[in-house]
Amino acid sequence: MGLTRQYLRYEPAALFGLVASARAGVAFVALRGERGRYVAVPACEHVFVWDTRKGEKVLILKGLKQEVSCLCPSPDGLHLAVGYEDGAIRVFNLLSGESTITFNGHRAAVTALQYDHLGGRLVSGSKDTEVIVWDVINESGLYRLRGHKDVITQVLFLKEKNLLVTCAKDTLVKWWDLDTQHCFKTLVGHRAEVWGMALLSKEKRLITGSADSELRVWDLTYIQEVKDPDEPESKKSKGSSSPEAEENTEEDETLELDEHPEERIVKCSKVGSIMREGRDRVVTLGTDRMGKFLACHGTDAILEVFSVLSEEEIQKKLEKKMKKARKKAKQNSEEEPERSVELSLQEEIQRVTNVKASSKIKSFDLILSPKGELKMVLLLQNNVIELYNLDLSAQVPQAVRASRITIGGHRSDVRTLAFSSDNIAILSAAAESVKIWNRSTLQCIRTMECEYALCSLFVPGDRQVIVGTKTGKLQLYDLASGSLIETLDAHDGAVWSIALSPDQHGFVTGGADKCVKFWEFELVKDENNVQKRLSMKHVRILQLDEDVLCVRYSPNQKLLAVSLLDCTVKVFYVDTLKFFLSLYGHKLPVLCMDICYDGTLIATGSADRNVKIWGLDFGDCHRSLFAHDDSVMYLQFVPKSHLFFTAGKDSKIKQWDADKFEHVQTLEGHHQEVWCLALSPNGDYVVSASHDKSLRLWERTREPLILEEEREMQREAEYEESVAKEEQPVVAGEGQGETGLAGKKTIETIKAAERIMEAIELYREEMAKLKEHNAICKAAGKEVPFPVNPILRAYGNITPSAYVLEVFKKVKSSELEESLLVLPFSYVPDLLRLFNEYIQLGSDVELLCRALLFLLRIHFGQITSNQMLVTVIENLKKTTISRVSEARDVLGFNMAGLQFLKREIEAKDEVTFFADATERFEEKKRKRKKKEKMVLAVL
Repeated sequence: MGLTRQYLRYEPAALFGLVASARAGVAFVALRGERGRYVAVPACEHVFVWDTRKGEKVLILKGLKQEVSCLCPSPDGLHLAVGYEDGAIRVFNLLSGESTITFNGHRAAVTALQYDHLGGRLVSGSKDTEVIVWDVINESGLYRLRGHKDVITQVLFLKEKNLLVTCAKDTLVKWWDLDTQHCFKTLVGHRAEVWGMALLSKEKRLITGSADSELRVWDLTYIQEVKDPDEPESKKSKGSSSPEAEENTEEDETLELDEHPEERIVKCSKVGSIMREGRDRVVTLGTDRMGKFLACHGTDAILEVFSVLSEEEIQKKLEKKMKKARKKAKQNSEEEPERSVELSLQEEIQRVTNVKASSKIKSFDLILSPKGELKMVLLLQNNVIELYNLDLSAQVPQAVRASRITIGGHRSDVRTLAFSSDNIAILSAAAESVKIWNRSTLQCIRTMECEYALCSLFVPGDRQVIVGTKTGKLQLYDLASGSLIETLDAHDGAVWSIALSPDQHGFVTGGADKCVKFWEFELVKDENNVQKRLSMKHVRILQLDEDVLCVRYSPNQKLLAVSLLDCTVKVFYVDTLKFFLSLYGHKLPVLCMDICYDGTLIATGSADRNVKIWGLDFGDCHRSLFAHDDSVMYLQFVPKSHLFFTAGKDSKIKQWDADKFEHVQTLEGHHQEVWCLALSPNGDYVVSASHDKSLRLWERTREPLILEEEREMQREAEYEESVAKEEQPVVAGEGQGETGLAGKKTIETIKAAERIMEAIELYREEMAKLKEHNAICKAAGKEVPFPVNPILRAYGNITPSAYVLEVFKKVKSSELEESLLVLPFSYVPDLLRLFNEYIQLGSDVELLCRALLFLLRIHFGQITSNQMLVTVIENLKKTTISRVSEARDVLGFNMAGLQFLKREIEAKDEVTFFADATERFEEKKRKRKKKEKMVLAVL
């Protein structure tokens, strides 16, 4: 078969109607030099950055296919780490919006991300129960930490110590020593999942949130440090004012094993609990960047905000309390000894206020502005972002809503879509509103309140729209004014389907009251009797035995197809309403159907996951196709063709050929059930709506689609997926202990290993050819021209060994270890000899040493038992030590130079600062003298 233009490919054009996905968190990001104004939120596979002041989208960080599951901004504010559903982590540059680094290590969704205080390391936790520490600067994985038995919920770096704290749904909080990469302490004081934790008071206190209304508070004592005798008494304070908390204190004691020498790094002791007002589990627990404020929320709409007193504030409170105690002692009796005064936990961590959001909170972020105002951004379940300001200087601080981003989407799932006749406007309707979108700009141009919408259409002329609701009403809206013109009680049950008549004089509706009703458009005088307006008139009714799920006219308006709850489709004559055909064969009710442009075929989609194609002449079933892995929710023919689209609950949209009964294309993008779709009248655009709250626009391109190529690409994708799911290669001596390699085998690492193997093979061939050429030259006694390999010529006539280095340098830093791990040992001896040559030249010493040490580690047994490699290893030892020490000297010299320059600049700035201050002082003096002279003159 030659090239054909029978099928044209549909490509994703845009994602709109989504403010934020509730799956991952929300985070303040620094953009254009401002903090507290811009927020990053997940939006399916992308990340949107919103300007909360203007309510505009300022940046889109584009993902691939997988949904975003976690966000974490870097401490410098220039980067954003994004975790995905498939376990990948991508680091985006916020200035350019480009992805700079990709880490692949987890086998399931990333659930927790955290940078260290310098931003050089990133730690990630996942649904696969493992924690991985990544080196952001070197773009590589450091190590994998195993120990938890359930999903990781939070990970935290400690600033002062090289320690890591992790908590998970297995009820445990684990402490890891990153120097030795092992877990040295496990807190087992929780009876249910630990959903969140936070470090307070300069990392001397840990707060954990679990499945109850308690926030457990633990005091941390670092054993190595000498205890400060001047430490405030408050740090030793115990207990809680809550009786419930006091009862639980003894039960929740941790299993401390401080006798053991390995448990000498940190000591945790429970000091009490802070009681939340919410009775359900903690969903998110977090602090602001400075650790001054703590906030948490449950599965409701209330955010509870607490303030954490600093050491100075605690000291002041203690002094105040001591004065009161002394005064009281004096009043009671002169001889009474001074009593010891302690602060309760509730006094140290005080409740500030509760913030009531408009819907359930999914996540939040806090930032303390320079003005002393606490800014809180809330990501809500109903596709809304809310920003609240808390004025801390007020006597009773109250949160005030500063802004709300809502216009970009519906509050609930879109259940019906329609295209205007000019292909420009798109109607989407949900449980609370009808929105009209401009297809080219994707801007919402009208929002009108409605009841729970189930079906809709544009009235001919595109000036009005009709919406059928769950309560059985038909609502007519005028688009110019954005107002509701008329509401009719059409059915006693839900209006499941609406279809415009081909002559455009009326429409038909089908409802849950077992009726099909016929309506006509008419012009009636408005209330003022001034001008006429459009109205709807009920003309006929067709009574049936079962609920009506879908109705469709044939293009010549002779037949009407009605799908019923008894799994059949009945076809009637429109003029007489007499029964014509019954299409039966589906095992479950037909949810959607459509008739093609010439009236010869009808396609029906059912909850039994099948699509059946019938002839309308005799009602014979041409073919039954297994279409989706779940219910088929919507079906529509492409205008002027026998191609049709189906949407399923399996989150896929598929295109089919009704003549050849072939699957043409799958449109993948939605992450949850697709409820409905609409095709533009010219067939160039498809718009779809899903349970993930997003609307997606797909555009027909001019690119021809060849079915054989499509199937081949599908097979390749399946193979790549199966490779990634294969068993990971085992490293001798690594085992399945607490630690392991950070990376995982992917198709990219396999391809990188293949490229290295090909380069080494080319090197071997070229060296053999060179040896042969030298022998020929020697025999001939003259120089014979040596043929240059075309690949080497393309690289600028480089040597074969230089070509191997070029290929090696092109392997991504994050994939280097895994690529070397799948490299067969037969290539390693050649690679070691080449490494020796490269290191002697002093090129890329750091990269080569990293690869060399890794190869020695994984192939230690084979290398040491190979006599041929003894001299190579000896040479490598000498060259590596000398070159690395040279590199360290250069680095040390440069560091000393930079520090000297820094001191010079600081000294200059100080001189300038003092000079400025002197000038200002002199200026003030002159002004004062001038003023005094003027006063004297007046006198």
